[in-house]
Amino acid sequence: MKVVILAGGFGTRISEESHLKPKPMIEIGEKPILWHIMKGFSYYGFNEFIICCGYKQYVIKEWFSDYYLHNSDVTFDFSKGGAMQVHNNVAEPWKVTLVDTGLNTMTGGRIKRVREYVGNETFLMTYGDGVSDINIPDLLRFHRQRGRLATLTAVNTQQRFGVLQINEEGAITDFREKSDDDAGRINAGYMVLEPEVFDLIDGDDTTFEREPLMKLSAMGQLNAYKYDGFWQCMDSQKEKNKLEALWNSGRAPWKIWQ
Repeated sequence: MKVVILAGGFGTRISEESHLKPKPMIEIGEKPILWHIMKGFSYYGFNEFIICCGYKQYVIKEWFSDYYLHNSDVTFDFSKGGAMQVHNNVAEPWKVTLVDTGLNTMTGGRIKRVREYVGNETFLMTYGDGVSDINIPDLLRFHRQRGRLATLTAVNTQQRFGVLQINEEGAITDFREKSDDDAGRINAGYMVLEPEVFDLIDGDDTTFEREPLMKLSAMGQLNAYKYDGFWQCMDSQKEKNKLEALWNSGRAPWKIWQ
C-alpha cells in the first residue's frame, strides 16, 4: 500500500527555518521530520512513498538523491580518477516517488496531482509536519471494518485547528471552528483513503480539509479513528524545539523503530 505525504507548503509559521527549506525538511535530531514520519510507516512494512513536493521541491529531491552517500562510509581514491568505494551502507527499504505538485497548489490539488502514481487502490495519506506513535495496521483495520471511503485520525489537543463533530458510530458529521476553551478532537492526518476520493477534488485550488472532507462527511463516508496516544505537529519554532528536546532525551514517543 502506498503512502502519500504532503510536503509542498510554505511553512510560514516557522519561517525562522522554512525560508531556507520546506518545513518537512526541518531537522529533528539531524534528520528531517519527513524522515521520522517515513520511519514510522516503514516500521509497519509500508515502504512505498509518494511525496507531494512544492515549495523548494529541489531540496527534497537533492536530499533523497544524496541519502545513500550521506549514510555510508566511503573512500574516494583520487589517484584512480576519484573512484568511490562504499564500505558499509545504511539503506532503507524504501521506494520514493517525488512529485512536483506546484508551488501554490492547495492540499487537495496536491493529492489529485499524484493520482496516476497511486492508481486505483486504497492508500495512506498524512502531512509532512506531524509525528505520532500510531499503530498503522490498527488504523487500517478500523477503516476496513467501517467500510467508508475515508478515515482520518482524530486526536485531542489544545492547538488551533477546527474541531470535528463525531457521532456514536465513529462517523464525522460536521466541522466547526475551535474556540479558546474547546478540547474537541482535531484532524491529525494519518488517513486511509479510497481512490473514489480523487473524484471529490476539483483541482489545484481545492483545500482537502474543506470541500472534499465536508462532502465525505455529508455523504456519511468519513470515519474518525479516535487516537489518544502521542501526536505532535511542528507548526512553530516552539513545537520544533519541543520535538528536538524529546528526541535528545532518548524518549521520543514516535521512535517506534530500533
